[in-house]
Amino acid sequence: MPDTTPTYTKSQLALRNGQDKPEIWVAYKGVIYDVSRSRLWRNGKHYEHWAGQDLTAELPDAPHDEWVFQNLDVVGKLV
Repeated sequence: MPDTTPTYTKSQLALRNGQDKPEIWVAYKGVIYDVSRSRLWRNGKHYEHWAGQDLTAELPDAPHDEWVFQNLDVVGKLV
């Protein structure tokens, strides 16, 4: 069965930064998550991190692990 998960480029992800479009997305390990409903991502900012980016390299510095992505909706894949 073919994978029908939508794919998005880094440029498309960057537009979902909480400023340019109503969606607020972040990527982690190639998966894009919708953080629009999270109170921790108001206006596309979460502490010193900005939405619309791949946060894979930044997670090791966070006070939490990747479990934080478990309750978020998957939007697509980063290509």
